[in-house]
Amino acid sequence: MDEQDFYYDDDAGYDYAEPYVIVERQSAGIGTLLIGLALGAGAALLFAPQSCEETRRDIKRRARRAQEAAQDFVEDMSGTVADKFNEVRASVEERIEATLDAVDDRKRRVTNAYHAGRAAARDARGELEQRIAETKAAYQEN
Repeated sequence: MDEQDFYYDDDAGYDYAEPYVIVERQSAGIGTLLIGLALGAGAALLFAPQSCEETRRDIKRRARRAQEAAQDFVEDMSGTVADKFNEVRASVEERIEATLDAVDDRKRRVTNAYHAGRAAARDARGELEQRIAETKAAYQEN
């Protein structure tokens, strides 16, 4: 068995002397589209049945339209981004406000509980002191 048959046993009957081509497929992207448009526009300008002056005017007019369209697009996108930023900002501010309100509420509850505990301790101490005084008085009488 020669070396070629050893490695390619599953390709029996294939003629290895023939050249072959590998084709890889890719999906066309926006870059390909833009290049095609530019080449098509350039070819149209070269073969246009207009004078140089008319072609220049046409190029200026189309460039101005493209610039205006680009500016409109940028303004729309800027507005969209600004709107989204303001929405997110408002949402964050609302969450911060809610968190601060919750913290203030908890702080108020803790303060109230602290004061209630101090008052209860003061009352209990007063009662205890009174009982001790009563017990001392009763002890001294006996």
